[in-house]
Amino acid sequence: MKYGDLVALRDVSLSIEQGGIVSLVGSNGSGKTTLINTLSGLADCAAGSIVFNGRPIQDMPSHKRVDLGLVQIPENRRLFPYMTVLENLEMGSMTSRSRDKRQDNIKKVMHLFPILSKRSKQIANTLSGGEQRMLAIGRGLMSDPELLMLDEPSIGLAPIIVQEIFKAIALINELGTTVLLVEQDVNASLKISSYGYVLENGEITLSGPADDLLHSDKVREAYMGL
Repeated sequence: MKYGDLVALRDVSLSIEQGGIVSLVGSNGSGKTTLINTLSGLADCAAGSIVFNGRPIQDMPSHKRVDLGLVQIPENRRLFPYMTVLENLEMGSMTSRSRDKRQDNIKKVMHLFPILSKRSKQIANTLSGGEQRMLAIGRGLMSDPELLMLDEPSIGLAPIIVQEIFKAIALINELGTTVLLVEQDVNASLKISSYGYVLENGEITLSGPADDLLHSDKVREAYMGL
């Protein structure tokens, strides 16, 4: 991946096993968002390939990737600010794969995030930051994803809300959705993951089972201040 002459990602290779939670961790500017944008089709893949369920998708437009079940929740949430909570959720179920499952998926989202049920008629931009994050994740789930990619879901949130978000992510996975979790909060993300990758300056420098990375001296010193 390039921005002009700047190479943002170099020789990045990663695999996301179906049914698990994979963490992609690293500091600001390491290339995490660029990588997830490339996977979802929001950024061009300059070289190499992206394979989803055995199918090359690197030349496929982003909306077609959503139709296949590849869904990204962006860091800035991208809600429809003047629509209600329920209307935002309904907008997430416009794909061919999810349209017939709308009501079931609404029930699923309300079960995961009960506060959204109480706020269903509230305008999205009047929600708290944590509630908006929950709504963004819920809208992504309305697309019935096979792989849910979350970009910095904890950023800007109070610690108690971060705990709720990560509990919900773990439950989403238990209910059958594979998760790619892009995070600066290395400790929280690795604790709920099965596997992890460390991205530094556009390159994968370390990978392995999440528990091994969690107890790696290199990771603890670089990202946890231990």
